[in-house]
Amino acid sequence: MIEYIDIVRNILISFLITLILGPIMIPLLRKLKIGQNVRDDGPQTHLKKSGTPTMGGILILIALVITIVTSGVLNRDMYVLLLSTFGFGLIGFIDDYIKVVKKRSLGLRAYQKLIGQIILAVILAIYQSSTSVLGTKLIVPFLRDQYLDLGPLYIPFITFVVVATVNSVNLTDGLDGLASGVTLIILSFFGLVALNYGMESISIFSTTLAGACLGFLIHNAYPAKVFMGDTGSMALGGAVSAIAILLNLPLIIPIVGGIYFAEALSVIIQVTSYKLTGKRVFLMSPLHHHYEQKGWKETKVVAVFWIVTVILCLIGIVSVPY
Repeated sequence: MIEYIDIVRNILISFLITLILGPIMIPLLRKLKIGQNVRDDGPQTHLKKSGTPTMGGILILIALVITIVTSGVLNRDMYVLLLSTFGFGLIGFIDDYIKVVKKRSLGLRAYQKLIGQIILAVILAIYQSSTSVLGTKLIVPFLRDQYLDLGPLYIPFITFVVVATVNSVNLTDGLDGLASGVTLIILSFFGLVALNYGMESISIFSTTLAGACLGFLIHNAYPAKVFMGDTGSMALGGAVSAIAILLNLPLIIPIVGGIYFAEALSVIIQVTSYKLTGKRVFLMSPLHHHYEQKGWKETKVVAVFWIVTVILCLIGIVSVPY
């Protein structure tokens, strides 16, 4: 039986590991010239960030695995959560490595990333549909004792949700502390829900990763000393997806992950509008850049998006049937 003290201990350990690793690894990343290349067509205020060490998601992953392994809470669900997190993190790492170390600006081609993401998503969907007591049923937010049975559509639907979520988190990672802060709040939400559902290993995983994000935020908050890169954003996307699916709550992602959803939707709307009409709906996409172009300071955009996520997670708590 997992006690609250176990959860608090894991949060503190993962937080401290990330906090301590920062001053060790950030200078190493800088020495290896693993620096961020800032787009010329992005906000001009971001040009000064060029050269800031990236691939800092490695700090989060190291803290996560050390804390989980030493906690002794290793079961089938935990291995699947780690597989999803590190699997998507590996895709992001390869992409970062090609872009930053090999100096090939495009990194992995879109289809290469998509193939890897789909494979991992299908594995996750097959595992859950074959091991969950609900099978291919999903919990419907706001509706007590009501389930949506997707039947044969379960695997393609879950695959879509996972790939969409991972790439949405990746798009959200565009301002100092934005993706790490938003995901920290969402992970805390899932940790609470999992604990109330009696799914203690998932709660341990969620809160441990939240602790690692909190430690990383110390280094990533404005002005950022390090960026998480695709290594971190894809790993976090994989983690959030896997947690929601193992809880049979993928339908909650658009609610609590409303910022992810809005960021991705802004890009889709912008690209579609420009191709069809030649006009842009937003001053710049993803959405956080639109508000920067409107004159908001970076710190204000981040703070507002954090607050919105807190509100959405409170709505999520009310919407989840217990």
